[in-house]
Amino acid sequence: MPEFDTSHVKNIVLLGHAGSGKTTLAECMLYEAGLINRRGTIADRNTTGDYHELEQERGNSIFSKLLHTKWRGYKINIIDTPGYDDFVGEVISALKVADTGVMLLNAVMGVEVGTDVIWDYTEKFKTPMIFAVNKLDDDNADFDKTVREAKSHFGNNVVVVQYPYQVGSGFHQIIDVLRMIMYKFKDSGGKPEKLPIPDDQKARAEELHKELIEAIASNDESLMETYFDKGELMEDEMKMGMKKAMINHDLFPVFCLSAERNMGSGRLMGFIDNVCPSANEMPSQSTRSGDKLKCDASGPACIFVYKTISEPHVGELSFFKVYSGTIKSGMELENETTGVTEKINQLFLVEGNKRSSVNELVAGDIGATLKLKNTHVNNTLHTRGKNYELTPIEFPSPNMTVAIETLKKGEEEKLSLALHQLREEDATLLVEVSQELKQTLIHCQGDMHLAVAKWKIEHSHKLEVKFVKPKIAYRETIRKMADANYRHKKQSGGAGQFGEVYMRIEPWYEGMPEPKDLNVRGRDVHELDWGGKLVFYNCIVGGAIDTRFLPSILKGVMEKMHNGPLTGSYARDIRVCVYDGKMHPVDSNDISFKIAGLQAFRSAFQQADPQILEPMYRVEVLCPDDLTGAVMGDLQSRRAIVEGIDSEGHFQKVIAKVPLAEMNGYSSSLRSITQGRAKFKMRFQAYEAVPFELQRKLIDDYSKTAKEEYA
Repeated sequence: MPEFDTSHVKNIVLLGHAGSGKTTLAECMLYEAGLINRRGTIADRNTTGDYHELEQERGNSIFSKLLHTKWRGYKINIIDTPGYDDFVGEVISALKVADTGVMLLNAVMGVEVGTDVIWDYTEKFKTPMIFAVNKLDDDNADFDKTVREAKSHFGNNVVVVQYPYQVGSGFHQIIDVLRMIMYKFKDSGGKPEKLPIPDDQKARAEELHKELIEAIASNDESLMETYFDKGELMEDEMKMGMKKAMINHDLFPVFCLSAERNMGSGRLMGFIDNVCPSANEMPSQSTRSGDKLKCDASGPACIFVYKTISEPHVGELSFFKVYSGTIKSGMELENETTGVTEKINQLFLVEGNKRSSVNELVAGDIGATLKLKNTHVNNTLHTRGKNYELTPIEFPSPNMTVAIETLKKGEEEKLSLALHQLREEDATLLVEVSQELKQTLIHCQGDMHLAVAKWKIEHSHKLEVKFVKPKIAYRETIRKMADANYRHKKQSGGAGQFGEVYMRIEPWYEGMPEPKDLNVRGRDVHELDWGGKLVFYNCIVGGAIDTRFLPSILKGVMEKMHNGPLTGSYARDIRVCVYDGKMHPVDSNDISFKIAGLQAFRSAFQQADPQILEPMYRVEVLCPDDLTGAVMGDLQSRRAIVEGIDSEGHFQKVIAKVPLAEMNGYSSSLRSITQGRAKFKMRFQAYEAVPFELQRKLIDDYSKTAKEEYA
């Protein structure tokens, strides 16, 4: 029998901007529950959560960590997450399996950009949320300002359950308006003394108690009636109402903390036990087919893999949540995505970098297993014949791209294996072998994300690599009509080569009229893999060129479209009309007309006012109001067109259209300009013409290295 049943397992995720104190709070919770006998610190590099060598080196969380503790008859699974936006994938995957989020707010900084970014994801998952105002012992702490900002950002459903008697170095007392008592802590923190609320605080406490009751009652008609009848709600009624409102994402209680001094964590843990929902109290999970899966330990077995890590000398460790049934060692489950049957040989509870074996895990619990053959993040495993596939996690698009190369020749295959492993562990890191750019590209969330990838490649895979600026996928097109012809003639004894092609090319656009002065005998529309179209017309009369040679002419044109005349980039949106030519009864063949078609196309292209197009991206930067000018100035130095500024709570969102060629290094630049107080995202918008001077430079640079075809 498992030690805890489903209703006594609580899954929480610690969230917040970098430096808000998540890892320190997790350490307090483990210490308060007696799982560790000494609290580690970030400075001493000995916390249970930040055990990874890289985290200790950098002094901040990079990976989400699964921890667990036992508190008054409940098991609390704790997922500690990083605060930097570069590692948002770790946050999203944790939110997928958590049943309550604890959002830490830094009482000195208030609501920071990272908090807003994370909140968007909690809204998507509809995760029940608690706000914990931390660092109230700092002399610059401002609880009231932090709460005002939280209400401004996240709505009036943010409601105070606790407030500090005083902040700064004198922070020792927390007034609880749910229980209407005051907790007084020793300098060393830990278990507080329970005292009556001081006389000078009774009026404020009563007012906040009334606000809390009204917030709870407004979300429950029966409690509203009770409140109207009695003018009060009992503590148990308030807890019941809070749980229901939290599940519906209608109420967000605020608690007080000094995680550094271990003040307030015990009360927070008690609230998690008594009020926060367990998995079987949350709405049933949706499957891709639209069915609902109830969290029931006696139901069919079903787990969801939310995270994978690779451990040296061991292999892949898969983290999962049990959404239904009871999972036992030796059980065989079917992977809905791959169709592979996986045997669960071992089950583990995880405590940072430590694992302890268990025989079974019930619905609602979170654990890990080793060496699944063909199972990845976002895969659902279930009892055979059930065909469950839980809704997968949607990870954000990358914000940054670099090219990667090995320093030593001949290690490309090793690099490929290393990148594959990185991709298995991190769904927000994408790897692309670009045939167009002839580079291996890494698409990631930012420079910190990239630095972690490089560290793993060098330390785990023993490879020396370098990052280089990625080439830009330009496009080429034309702006006016041009005619050209080319005769290919080659005689080398015996049968020679002969083909002559007359061709007109024009800029193609949707709905353009048919050629008026040419006799159209055939038309093919080719959707190009890289975007745009090539429209190819047969306008030959009198049999000047046999129709069997037209595919060869098209092949020559398409070859040059693949390797545009200006910079070797893909060409697009062109109409080609072949209207005349000559052939030889003996020497004409496919290769002759392919070469003639290619050279005629190139010649016409150069006369048709050719234009290089560059990829433009929509960039949105979220920053504090006082940094808006600096952000805009930096964007404008990158040839950006600022299209607007919107307000989002206390932040400004600068919206700009920026050439991709100018976005190299932007993540580092933005972090430097704003001291890490801004975030950005970008997505492809369109191809647009490059400025004349840049076009001339690109053509000149290409002409120095280009090779003449069929010279």
